[in-house]
Amino acid sequence: MPKVSEDQLAARRSEILDGARRCFGEFGYEGATVRRLEEATGLSRGAIFHHFKDKDGLFLALAQEDARRMAEVAANQGLVQVMRDILEQPDRYEWLGTRLEIARRLRTDSEFRDSWSEQSADLTDATMARLERQKTAGRLRDDVPQDVMVDYLDLVLDGLVARIASGQGGNNLSAVLDLVEESVRKRESAG
Repeated sequence: MPKVSEDQLAARRSEILDGARRCFGEFGYEGATVRRLEEATGLSRGAIFHHFKDKDGLFLALAQEDARRMAEVAANQGLVQVMRDILEQPDRYEWLGTRLEIARRLRTDSEFRDSWSEQSADLTDATMARLERQKTAGRLRDDVPQDVMVDYLDLVLDGLVARIASGQGGNNLSAVLDLVEESVRKRESAG
């Protein structure tokens, strides 16, 4: 039996994640049945779950991949840029509509809540580090505690995702993000 290389395993895993992202995006978490995941990936359940423990594991792997990508952007360009990316490249983030279902599970499923918290920590850490650098450089308001600012930006991100997920995009969202960005910047003194 031929050995499968690490590159081939990584490629297959990526293929599964891409198909699963489309499936979760189209059908939501509950509607993304194993049969639909098989159809979306073009693979059998055995092939899918060889790489992922179960549906939660697959979903959390997507969350981790996206959190890592968003954390990288947040660390370098800020959380508002992550939100701009969501607006400009909705197909890359279409599965985020499942966050409405995630909110329900966070409230009712402690095991899922613990796993989800681990996945979202990278984005929070990257946002905190970026805000600290911006504050040190004198670009960020210093009258608002940093943890309050992170909560504020997280709340805006959640609202943006909920708005897009419910099909209520809108032409003004980019201008809203301009307003959010301006609200965290240090104001020039009228001296």
